[in-house]
Amino acid sequence: MTWFTLRIYPEIPSSGFMVLLVFIIWNVALWLISFFYNKKAFYKTPKIGALILFYFKELLIASGRVAYEVVTPTDHMRPAVVAIPLEAKTDLEITLLANFITLTPGTLSIDVSRDRKTLYIHELYVKSGDKERLRRQIKDGFEKKILKITRRHYQ
Repeated sequence: MTWFTLRIYPEIPSSGFMVLLVFIIWNVALWLISFFYNKKAFYKTPKIGALILFYFKELLIASGRVAYEVVTPTDHMRPAVVAIPLEAKTDLEITLLANFITLTPGTLSIDVSRDRKTLYIHELYVKSGDKERLRRQIKDGFEKKILKITRRHYQ
């Protein structure tokens, strides 16, 4: 639709910003229209946007931490493998959580237990006694936002 709009109205400058702006306008319009034919999608869209923004925030923080590690001569890494108990039950929920964790610099999803109740991750920056903070951060961050999207009545 963005390409179509820019081809019909050649007076709109086709800079990267304008292409992005037209793309956003079309998506907002389609989102508003979806209220009439698919209310579930209408209410999930802001939650998906919140998850994406949260991921970008975590990406920037983690990238800065890893970049700082690269440019400084001292070693600040304290790697550890951390077991995170899961509320996520379905393949989709577990896969999304594991992929968001893996895509964040400094963390890596290693394995899911056979009973699918624990996710094992490798984290580069875990201070002694800080494993519980990391568990809380992942459960209150990524997992909670994913479950709000995938489940109907999750608080």
